[in-house]
Amino acid sequence: MTFAESLIAELKHESGLTRKMLERAPFDKREWRPHERSMSLGRLVTHIAEIPHWIPQILENDSFDFAGRPYQPHTASSPEELMEIFRANIDSSVAALEKAAAEDFDKIWVVKRGEQVIYQVLKQVAIRGWAFSHLFHHRGQLSVYLRLLDVPVPGMYGPSADER
Repeated sequence: MTFAESLIAELKHESGLTRKMLERAPFDKREWRPHERSMSLGRLVTHIAEIPHWIPQILENDSFDFAGRPYQPHTASSPEELMEIFRANIDSSVAALEKAAAEDFDKIWVVKRGEQVIYQVLKQVAIRGWAFSHLFHHRGQLSVYLRLLDVPVPGMYGPSADER
């Protein structure tokens, strides 16, 4: 199995787990947040659905410049829109991984703000961090939001306390 094939397999597996979490989000509580500095529930689930877009961004570009891309946060207006955002990003990520050559993963990806280089890493490291680990982090955050809202939390790697 190639590196790209292993990432595709993991992405497909994890997307099924993530889908279970996103489907539980109570859209009637989209504006709820556990703390004033926290994202709203609606923004958090939309952010989770958007995260896979980093895979094609990393593979198709050699850098990301915060200064060149003003941040425009979006919040899905419905569960259907949320799931479409997620599906589209998973599909484009799988397609980008399928067409990537082995050597593409060994290229450097630079993150900067204007002329300031924040860091530079191999693209394979960037994909693991900016896409996979980032997704897992926010999915865990969503599990806390669901628990605080008394929404049953689905199990990820075995049954949750709500599924015993």
